[in-house]
Amino acid sequence: MTQLEEARRGVITEEMKFIAEREGIDAEKLRRNVAKGYTVIFRNVCHDWVKPVAVGAGVRVKVNANIGTSRDIIDVEAEIEKAKVAVKYGADTIMDLSTGGDLDEIRKTIMHAVDVPVGTVPIYQAAEEMLAKGKAIIEMTEEDMWKAVEKHFKDGVDYTTIHVGVTKEVVEKMKRTKRTVGMVSRGGTFLAAWILHWGEENPFYKDYDYLLELAKEYDVVLSLGDGLRPGGLPDAGDELQIAELYTLGRLVRRAREAGVQTMVEGPGHVPIDQIAAQVKLAKVATDNAPFYVLGPIVTDIFPGYDHIASAIGGAIAALNGADFLCYVTPAEHLGLPDVEHVRQGVIAAKIAAHAVNLTRFEADFRKDYLMALARGKLNWARQFDLSMDKERFLEIRKERPTKTEACSMCGDLCAIKLINDMLAGERE
Repeated sequence: MTQLEEARRGVITEEMKFIAEREGIDAEKLRRNVAKGYTVIFRNVCHDWVKPVAVGAGVRVKVNANIGTSRDIIDVEAEIEKAKVAVKYGADTIMDLSTGGDLDEIRKTIMHAVDVPVGTVPIYQAAEEMLAKGKAIIEMTEEDMWKAVEKHFKDGVDYTTIHVGVTKEVVEKMKRTKRTVGMVSRGGTFLAAWILHWGEENPFYKDYDYLLELAKEYDVVLSLGDGLRPGGLPDAGDELQIAELYTLGRLVRRAREAGVQTMVEGPGHVPIDQIAAQVKLAKVATDNAPFYVLGPIVTDIFPGYDHIASAIGGAIAALNGADFLCYVTPAEHLGLPDVEHVRQGVIAAKIAAHAVNLTRFEADFRKDYLMALARGKLNWARQFDLSMDKERFLEIRKERPTKTEACSMCGDLCAIKLINDMLAGERE
């Protein structure tokens, strides 16, 4: 039985117990949220070495890191290092988005390199296998698509992005709707192009019940992909995005009826003043399904710094109900990220998630409280212990040394030291 089905039966599974203890929450409350579909648990029944993770209501905002080869750069060892670095700096899950090389071997290697849940986008493999045969992506058959999905499920991936909302109807709307950037989702575009070429319905939408059967067998969380997410600020909240969102909401309800765990993916590029409304709309449209956002990125003109633009949007989104932040690296829109880009992307997203988590969980706020105490006492050893990125802490301290007990920014003019010394003298 799936976690959702067990929760509805009143059973607190071992995965729920593990997550409740790790998060410091009540296991019964977690069970109730899972039963409603408000929270999902990542743990494919075949992925027996993974540490399960929960996303949704009543648990901490989580962070995902995307890694994977491209057709231009195939370096499996580099991707393994990226996965390990991402987990080291706080990524709760990894998505393998590889599109070059031996995709089966790469996926399995990544899954064994880390102990966090792993997600994939199976349509990428179906498309890559067409290209490897010297064929066009649109020559994929429905069987090719389903074969990729089933292969990923059997290999133990814990959640998969399936662009079920890219329907024939919404693709027809695309012909009449002017967009500034067009379509930026790779998986969504593969399906849209396939629909336009063959004039047929999206197989995952047409045979959604079969998708639910497969997901239920392996207890894979279906991440209903936002194939029509805005790829630029002018497209945020347009007819295409909202039409897909409401389709996904209907599909969430069907999945819950079938006992399958689902979450919904969201934008994209969104002006900062629209983020709260978009998140709340998504929650209403999907009956509070866990909401997984890419960013949102709040400005389009800072390539090289999109991890910062994304962290700003992610914090606002999470504050208003988003549950899962997909990191963005400095290489977004420019090229395949390297290990350092991954580190910076994870840290930026982790800052956004933690900024919200500390307002909800006393244990998280206490970390910041202890850091404030250490700063007030100029206790550098304690500040180091509490730092999330200890390497960066030491790097700056060593590059900018001072002869005083303060830092080289103020030296003997340190406000904290001066007032502490004055107050100590007054007390004497």
